Amino acid sequence: MWPGAIWETNYSFGERFFLLGFSDWPLLQPLLFALILFCYLLTLVGNSTLVFLAVRDPRFHAPMYYFLCHLALVDVCFTISVVPLLLANLWGLARALSRARCMTQLYISLALGSTECVLLAVMALDRSATVCRPLHYTALASPRLCRALAAACWLGGFTNSLAQTISLATRQLCGPRGMDHFICELPALLKLVCGGGGAVERQMFAARVVILLVPSAVILVSYGAVGRAVWKMKSHTGRKKAMGTCGSHLTAVCLFYGSAIYTYLQPTHTYSQGQGKFVSLFYTVATPALNPIIYTLRNKEVKGAAKRLLGRAEWRER
Repeated sequence: MWPGAIWETNYSFGERFFLLGFSDWPLLQPLLFALILFCYLLTLVGNSTLVFLAVRDPRFHAPMYYFLCHLALVDVCFTISVVPLLLANLWGLARALSRARCMTQLYISLALGSTECVLLAVMALDRSATVCRPLHYTALASPRLCRALAAACWLGGFTNSLAQTISLATRQLCGPRGMDHFICELPALLKLVCGGGGAVERQMFAARVVILLVPSAVILVSYGAVGRAVWKMKSHTGRKKAMGTCGSHLTAVCLFYGSAIYTYLQPTHTYSQGQGKFVSLFYTVATPALNPIIYTLRNKEVKGAAKRLLGRAEWRER
């Protein structure tokens, strides 16, 4: 019998939710546990190192690295809010969550995910200004403006999450509380709303469209401008440098937005929790782990700063 069928009888248990996780794939769980634990450790080490380098190395005080530091911080916080529960779930523990804990996890993960959406768009604008207006870049990307943009990313992400979480938390949830997922994710919870949600669901869907498609449009326009500027360059060295500057960020954008758009822009009635949980693994586990690797492999300054840091550590040990 499919594990979810157990919970579909009448196991609502008041205000608790039961995350089925990957219990319908018992042979896959040990492998997933090992891979996710590896990605979790890689995320913590890689992103924490980027934040440390951005704080300690004066060469990292440029706007690009300032926003990269915020991206690394978002990835660390996002992973901590999701992965420990997922690992416990795969180990056979912590599958029951109270409504309050479920809504808290939803708020935190949705807030950090929304913040990353906006932050990636701001980073695209920064890359566009670097390539298209190099002579005016220093004046355009002032420290004050960078701080304001970073604050707007965090404020916008948490405000969007607060509005959607309150809208869902005030709705009555019906039916089985067993979710074929490993986290309290918005599309999975919306399927439990009594009567389908109606107007509230449409408003929440519109909010998800704004937080995903508006930054996507900004990114497309920014990289369209970058493409035109690169096409006009006569120097092969200049083109290579421009592509190197933007390539790592564009890779991170494709990885994050592809899976997030698939998950959050589906109508609730067509959303499949079985498929959704595998897609969610990508942007909750894989992307935060890959971001430090992507930015390190494509950036000589990051690699140089890491080598200098390691060199100092070795010198102190001697």
